[in-house]
Amino acid sequence: MSNDTPWQDRGIDPDNPYAQPHPTIPLEPMTPQEGYEIHMARVREENAAWTEGSHKSRIKWWLQWCEQEGIDNLNDVTGRDIIRYRDWRRFQNGKNPENVPIARPTLKTAIDTLRVYLRHCAEANGVHPLLPEQIDPPTLSKGDHARDVMLSADRAEDVLEYLRKYEYCSLEHVCVELLWHTGMRMGGVRSIDLDDLHLGETPYIELHHRPESDTPLKNKSNGERPVAISDGVARLLRDWRDTQRRDVEDEYGREPLLTTVHGRISRTTIRNYVYWASRPCLTDDCPHDEDPKTCTANQNKQSAFKCPGSVSPHAIRRGAITHWLDKDWRRDHVSERANVSEKVIEEHYDEREDLRKMEQRRQFLDDI
Repeated sequence: MSNDTPWQDRGIDPDNPYAQPHPTIPLEPMTPQEGYEIHMARVREENAAWTEGSHKSRIKWWLQWCEQEGIDNLNDVTGRDIIRYRDWRRFQNGKNPENVPIARPTLKTAIDTLRVYLRHCAEANGVHPLLPEQIDPPTLSKGDHARDVMLSADRAEDVLEYLRKYEYCSLEHVCVELLWHTGMRMGGVRSIDLDDLHLGETPYIELHHRPESDTPLKNKSNGERPVAISDGVARLLRDWRDTQRRDVEDEYGREPLLTTVHGRISRTTIRNYVYWASRPCLTDDCPHDEDPKTCTANQNKQSAFKCPGSVSPHAIRRGAITHWLDKDWRRDHVSERANVSEKVIEEHYDEREDLRKMEQRRQFLDDI
């Protein structure tokens, strides 16, 4: 329907454009939970497994709010309800005793997800098709993006130097080395089988989308690709495979590269190892004035996430991508290696300072 169509012909009250448009199609009663089930079925169909978990955690707030407000039929939801929910959601994260608003990017993600949920409900005649389009998620400035959390190249080199010297060929070392060197997502590193390794004269790793055996890639078949690795990383992987790797299969009979006593390494274990390896006190003095002997973040690998100086696997990926760009890699080459669009690189991964970018462009001045 064109935006030039008069308000009254679109079934919208000109004095209250946020109100529910008068339905021009018959709606069928739908509870928020039924809408959730329809939405999650579509999410499972179209996305990788961890995306499903993200949608579950975001929509749970909507279901909680609907229950709190006594909304048991989505037919009755109006644009004004969406505004009320948005105002409520700003202060709900389970960790806010002082009613501090959640981060703007978090709120945007929550509202974006709700809009997709309502679109799926509209397809099933649960809400008016115009309702999702009335939703206006928060806009983000460049500074709003969570761009400052990354492992810098200098810090990565310190961490890897320590691991190469004191933890060589440990599972922790192999995980961190792979994440930094390849820029892979955590799911990509976890998905690698022995058969995916090619460690000859031109070493590389194949990535395959195998959702039927619990190793999906974020971009599904579009994420499948060969990833070149250096001779040094190939040597590390040979040493790991031949001397340290537990010779076990996963529950699907596959031979994972990264194994524990339980089979294929879990995402949680990879995350714990990264938090542990990225603690500043691993290679330097604690910048937070904690005594490593008593610090709660230094008791074991499972508690390392408590350290305010530790970072997640995604911070390694962001740091690796920024490092490649800083080394004058072409953005399209970075895009292909990391399996991320050039637009997303610009918005979420490129941490180079503006002056650094300017100096890198200077080499092309003679072509003007």
